[in-house]
Amino acid sequence: MQCTNLKNILVLSFGILLLYTAYMGLQTLQSSLNKIQGLGVASLSVMFVSLSISSLLLPPILIKKLGCKWTIVAAMFCFITYILCNFYPSWPTLIISSIVVGIGGGPLWASKSTYITIIGNKSAEMFGKVAKDVVNQYFGIFFLICQTCRVWGNLISSLIFHLTPNAGEGLDAVNQSVCGAGDCPVELLESGNATGSRPSKTVIYTLLGSYTGCAVLGVILIILFLDQTDADNERKKDSETSFCSTLLATFKHLRDKRQCLLIPLTMFSGFEQGFIASDFTKSYVTCILGMKYVGFVLICFGVTNSICAALFGKLTQYTGRIPLFILGAAINIGCIIGFLTWKPHINNFAVFFVMSGLWGVADAVWQTLLSSLYGVLFEKNKEAAFANFSLWESVGFAIAFGYSSFLCVYVKLYILLCVIVLGILLYGAVEYIEYVNSPAATDEEPKEHEPAIA
Repeated sequence: MQCTNLKNILVLSFGILLLYTAYMGLQTLQSSLNKIQGLGVASLSVMFVSLSISSLLLPPILIKKLGCKWTIVAAMFCFITYILCNFYPSWPTLIISSIVVGIGGGPLWASKSTYITIIGNKSAEMFGKVAKDVVNQYFGIFFLICQTCRVWGNLISSLIFHLTPNAGEGLDAVNQSVCGAGDCPVELLESGNATGSRPSKTVIYTLLGSYTGCAVLGVILIILFLDQTDADNERKKDSETSFCSTLLATFKHLRDKRQCLLIPLTMFSGFEQGFIASDFTKSYVTCILGMKYVGFVLICFGVTNSICAALFGKLTQYTGRIPLFILGAAINIGCIIGFLTWKPHINNFAVFFVMSGLWGVADAVWQTLLSSLYGVLFEKNKEAAFANFSLWESVGFAIAFGYSSFLCVYVKLYILLCVIVLGILLYGAVEYIEYVNSPAATDEEPKEHEPAIA
């Protein structure tokens, strides 16, 4: 049974890896590839608004009706439509396909997280282990594999762009003063400057064809080799459950004050990913080095992200999650200050990779430990909890991409700084509530009032 559970985690991980290799690789290029009138970031903003709504309404219903496995499969097809529509990017094609991806994104995240939590709890029960430790390990394995999507997706794009010598060059030395924290989209548009050149259609079609193949292969892998859980079969028997009660489950979950306190930190997960995917790639990397270096720089992000995802998932058994959350916040705050003060230049070539790698370490905390935290805190209401996770992270994404074409980079960095400080403070409140309500603390409390024994 242990081998079966591990096999399912690996199949799920590699299936999502193939899908996200295509999706994340394309997402990080949108701000540079489809920058005319802000089409790329506008499509991403619409995508995450749609994802926010779908996260609130669809996951509990679809998971109960289809089970985790087939919810994952259906959602993956939604992502493929977005990749295909990039063959002919326009406002109608990208906006409509972005809405479709948003519809599938909420159920995909919630069903994937629910599946891992179910498998982890079952494995812990069978072998007499602590459930939260096994769930953390399984999330660590998943993100170790899945987060390498940034490596493979960006490696594919960089190698293909290098087939064209003049594809995606950076700005000339005269215009590099607009790069970095001082990059203001409105001012840049008025001055007539542009951040890099667009590759030829042949190169773009080759890239999109490669991404489509990866995504389709991921769907096939999930369909053929991922087992359904016993919980999925029980849900099918219980399909007469009221749609209204299922629909309201996500809203009712907001009555839990721990969930409300986790909202800012969950939103920050969307904010920081939106920054690295849009603003860092456009205002720092593409602006100075050119689009063809975006992939290589973000490979560093992907490597540190995937390694630390596995490391943190295991390390939390020995350190607890609090020190790692503090570490993630400290790294993010340090990087934000660095981005505010750093003047990017072609001579600072190594700094692009260092900043990308450090951001990947911090992101591993939010992706791995924040996900497992939801599974541990809300084990009895997993679907609604992970739907809320996806909802609030998507709100962060939508806001980040929504203001990307209007605000200066330094303003976005100050917003990030405020959100992470607020988020980590409220997370501390959640840990305090857990400590107060823990069985050990409850058992000790009456003893303090017992009279001394003579």
